Amino acid sequence: MLPNTGRLAGCTVFITGASRGIGKAIALKAAKDGANIVIAAKTAQPHPKLLGTIYTAAEEIEAVGGKALPCIVDVRDEQQISAAVEKAIKKFGGIDILVNNASAISLTNTLDTPTKRLDLMMNVNTRGTYLASKACIPYLKKSKVAHILNISPPLNLNPVWFKQHCAYTIAKYGMSMYVLGMAEEFKGEIAVNALWPKTGAVPEFKEEKLQLQPKPRSGAVEETFRIVKDSLSDDVVKATQAIYLFELSGEDGGTWFLDLKSKGGNVGYGEPSDQADVVMSMTTDDFVKMFSGKLKPTMAFMSGKLKIKGNMALAIKLEKLMNQMNARL
Repeated sequence: MLPNTGRLAGCTVFITGASRGIGKAIALKAAKDGANIVIAAKTAQPHPKLLGTIYTAAEEIEAVGGKALPCIVDVRDEQQISAAVEKAIKKFGGIDILVNNASAISLTNTLDTPTKRLDLMMNVNTRGTYLASKACIPYLKKSKVAHILNISPPLNLNPVWFKQHCAYTIAKYGMSMYVLGMAEEFKGEIAVNALWPKTGAVPEFKEEKLQLQPKPRSGAVEETFRIVKDSLSDDVVKATQAIYLFELSGEDGGTWFLDLKSKGGNVGYGEPSDQADVVMSMTTDDFVKMFSGKLKPTMAFMSGKLKIKGNMALAIKLEKLMNQMNARL
């Protein structure tokens, strides 16, 4: 096989949370350009509900022309980060790019954000980014193409970004503030930047009143979950008593959860704090259609558009909740 001579040939990219989602997508693109990829993520054993481990990601990376080093890393654990960095240096000789992608999310307001979820977001998003950066910086300084890329939003103190999910916004803004600080601290040595995929509407103030621009199609999933969240109640939770996980493919996809066990209910991006009772896999378009009443879950399941794992009786309960929301969606 001929050596890969792409733009990143010979470069080593250390990516947190690279076993699935955006992290893996970045890893695959860099691998196609010839990079060595350090997959720093938690999932080493196959998850009963979710696809992808650090080892299956490594296979995909090598299949497109890159070299992979899978490392078990929970970014909350400084020793695991340090061990992965040492393995990367030993195998590849250095680190040229760090991508801080590992993240936890809960789009919940102050009273509906459990302390356990708050701690997770702060420890993964803000603290984890700091620890990974600190461990890689001594080696990045030796690189001619040194970069740190944080997957975090532009800093905007408009209250609209804090109102609905204050804890999550602050946890992600912590990552963005590291960009400002480290870019200045290591100016001339390491380029430090942020990347934030566009997923929803951009709010603006007009005549001192908040005006929302029409939400693009890519934000339909997030908007659907916002409406679902507003529709939850203790009665709905009491009647359902289940946790649902949605594995969505396509634009604005990823893993989302609907927790109808905790008080008042909860929704968010990523994995729930407790194990899911039902896992549903479908495209983002079909997900939105199901919750808006344009696609019946039974028909989606029979036609193969919807795949269900877990408790089927609880899956049927969710259909009743969807029917209640159709008018709002």
